Amino acid sequence: MAYEYANELVRRGHEVAVVHPRRLRQSITQPISLYWNLRRRAAHLRNILVHPTVTWQYIDKRVRMLFVPELLARYVPDADAVFATAWQTAEYVHEYPSSKGKQFYLIQHYETWSGPKERVDATWRFPMKKVVIAQWLYELGLQLGIPEGDLIHIPNGIDHKKFRITRPIESRPKRVAMLYSPVEWKGSTDGVKALEIVHAKDPNVQAVLFGTPSQRPLWLPGWISYIPNPPQEALVNDIYNGSCIYLCPSWTEGWHLPPAEAMACGCAVVSTNIGGVRDYAVHGKTALLSPPHDPSALAENLIRAR
Repeated sequence: MAYEYANELVRRGHEVAVVHPRRLRQSITQPISLYWNLRRRAAHLRNILVHPTVTWQYIDKRVRMLFVPELLARYVPDADAVFATAWQTAEYVHEYPSSKGKQFYLIQHYETWSGPKERVDATWRFPMKKVVIAQWLYELGLQLGIPEGDLIHIPNGIDHKKFRITRPIESRPKRVAMLYSPVEWKGSTDGVKALEIVHAKDPNVQAVLFGTPSQRPLWLPGWISYIPNPPQEALVNDIYNGSCIYLCPSWTEGWHLPPAEAMACGCAVVSTNIGGVRDYAVHGKTALLSPPHDPSALAENLIRAR
């Protein structure tokens, strides 16, 4: 989303730089093992020798892509405005002098899954304007004591020129698409359990998982397909438009893009009832929702959707 904002801002005549740090301050205070210390040193050497590139996302050539050792002020260009895009980066931005621009904070999740709650909450209370991407994050900000004047809700959007129906819904196979992630709160094991329940009742049901891991999960049932790192064209035409249902089993999300993308491509959406989908998923109207951590309820809605 940060890249999409950068692309659209330069298209509107703004000068934009996206700053990528090679390292951030440690978010966890536990001792670092020898293995992870060696990995960190190897990564540092790799970054010195190899210039990073972004190939999975279109970047307008007018966007300056800066790769810096750390997000210290001396490595960041002067500007009219500077945006933090995660709680770790907000800690740096909060310390910048006024020459780096007016301070903003793009909040895309309640990121206690990646750092101590006390430090995450502290970044919300920094004196900078907060842009939250979902209504539930806006409400959370109010609960944390953030003044309404410091919060604005700007939801993510879907590019309907990219994400669109290319195959008639009526001609699609009985196939369910789902994002796979090894991150626990993405709920992939719950999703697969739900798919197995449905498949046991109707062996004609197919499923396709996609994700960033390059290797197919060893525990995945053989009847479920897995596509690693699909290009956007394949994601739209083969996965979304090749399926009739999209399954989201996550326990939490900020503003979840894949279900919305799949919906734009004509998929019925079966999801957990989480804040990350409620900006566009209304139970019984635009989606079928059930509580997180409940594969049986997901399976019931999958059967109802098909």
